This record gives sequence, structure tokens and C-alpha cells, in this order.
Amino acid sequence: MTTNHAIEIKCATEGDAEGISRIVIRALRETNAKDYPPEVISALVSNFSPERVACLIANRQVYVAIAHGMIIGTASLQGSVVRTVFVDPDHQGKGMGARLMDVVESLARARSITRLSLRSSITAHGFYKKLGYVPIREELHGRERTIIMEKHLAQYQVA
Repeated sequence: MTTNHAIEIKCATEGDAEGISRIVIRALRETNAKDYPPEVISALVSNFSPERVACLIANRQVYVAIAHGMIIGTASLQGSVVRTVFVDPDHQGKGMGARLMDVVESLARARSITRLSLRSSITAHGFYKKLGYVPIREELHGRERTIIMEKHLAQYQVA
């Protein structure tokens, strides 16, 4: 668990599914909608109902960032793949996404994972690039363009 400036980052529980769903859908509709057509956003939104998010929590290591009792961000790790990194639009650009990624990368290092990959939206490409992820290839699923990115993790030295 991480705290800083009244923000707590903790492992998500099934009870967090509704809050995660809310911020993911809001980010898709308000932030990602600038880069994708409405039908792509609608299809993505349908994947993040509270019920579907609860299933994700059961199958991945999911983290949430909480401020003033409200979920404001989420990120998860499934094997060596970073998934579902979203920050509430009111909190974007303030370092919350980077803090969530630090937690996910620390977990990966603790599990001796040396390379992480992720599917980036067009919207988040610059964010991941700043964190050291490099584009490997692009994929097109209908009108949804994603960028496959990866990062080699430096392993901590044990003395």
C-alpha cells in the first residue's frame, strides 16, 4: 500500500468494481473519445461494466488509487502484461498514472519479470513513452488502433 498527498494506492477488491467501472468509462468517454470514433468508444465501454470489472479483479492483480474515499485511478498486471490503466479525467496530468505504473512495475520486478508489454491507445501513447515504453508494432481491430509497447525492467540488486 502506498500513500502520498492523501492518495492511497491499494490492491483492488471486488467491492471496488463499480468505482473502477465508473472511472474507466468516464476516461473513455471524455479523454479517449478525442482519438477514436463513437462506435469504438461504445464497444470499449461495454467491456467495463461493474460485472466485467469484477471478473478482471478475480483474474489479475488490480490496483486502485483512492483520494477522499473515491477511486480516481486503476492499473493492473496480468502475467507480464500491463492492463487497464485509467485515471479519472479530473486527476489526469498530475502524476497519478505514473504512480500506478510504478506500483505495477515494482510488482513485476518482485515477480522477477524482466519485460513488460501493454496495448496502448493512441491517447496514452505519449504517456507510456515518457515512462520508457517503446512501440513494437501497431494493431488495428476494426477502427480501433492500438500500439503494442514494451519496456525492459532493470532488476533490483540484492546485496
